[in-house]
Amino acid sequence: MSALEAALAAGRREHDALMIDRVRLWRPGEPVFDRDTGQDVEGPPAVLYEGPARVKPSSRTGEDVQAGEQEVALAEYEVSVPWSTALPDGARLHRGDRVTVLASPDARMPGLELWVMAVQYSATATAWRITTEDRTT
Repeated sequence: MSALEAALAAGRREHDALMIDRVRLWRPGEPVFDRDTGQDVEGPPAVLYEGPARVKPSSRTGEDVQAGEQEVALAEYEVSVPWSTALPDGARLHRGDRVTVLASPDARMPGLELWVMAVQYSATATAWRITTEDRTT
């Protein structure tokens, strides 16, 4: 093992120790026509990952924007999952996928739903970092 590989392995172990939250990464289901209502409804979601994570606010938080006819406050979060995390069937995360916080020592976080905005990949990273936003109204 090279010095770089050893340093990365140590860094990944340390970063994994910071992952005290538990999240679910999921993709909304494809719309399905509901004959009873005559409307399209969201199909069953696809769970891509469920496990440990680190959820922390980004330095860019609290931006107010207009969405439709209401004001929405956008807060950016960085969600880190273990670097070795693989999604099922070679799937990749896409903008619009979701992250739901399932558990956290911070009692205010469970139930927080975040929208994936960007995904970062790097062979020399200590964790897989996902940029998300909370679209609180």
